[in-house]
This record gives sequence, structure tokens and C-alpha cells, in this order.
Amino acid sequence: MQPSEVKALLESRLDGCQFHIQGEGCNFQVVAVGEVFEGLSPVKRQQLVYSALSDEIASGALHAISIKTYTPAQWENAPENAQ
Repeated sequence: MQPSEVKALLESRLDGCQFHIQGEGCNFQVVAVGEVFEGLSPVKRQQLVYSALSDEIASGALHAISIKTYTPAQWENAPENAQ
């Protein structure tokens, strides 16, 4: 899979989030930013993103996924957002 394919899958399955994807093949780093993460524990945030990709993970199309999640307010100060 390509990062653009992973991004398209996530955008179609998780509303109101912005995604930043890096990686190739079946190994990806996902950064997700959205209000949907407000008030959720880190584990619940990751479960939300994993569940959106569960079919691809089960099929082996995606294998190793690293996920970081932020609310929009948290994203403003996130190291990944430093430009």
C-alpha cells in the first residue's frame, strides 16, 4: 500500500480527522488530529484508529502501524507539527 491509500481509507472511515501518513509497503506511521480524540484515553484513541483499519490489518495489507493521536489544540504544540 501507499501512504495516500492509507490516508484515503482513514479519511473515509473516521470523520473530522486530519491524517499525516508516512511509510511504505505494509509499515506505516499514522498521525491523526481531530476533535474526536477529546476526552479519550491514549488507548481508546489508538483503538479508534486501529478499528478503522481492521480489515487491512486482518488481511495483512497493513502489518506494522505506529499511531500518534492529537486533538487540534494538542497538535499546535506537537513535535511532528514543527515546520
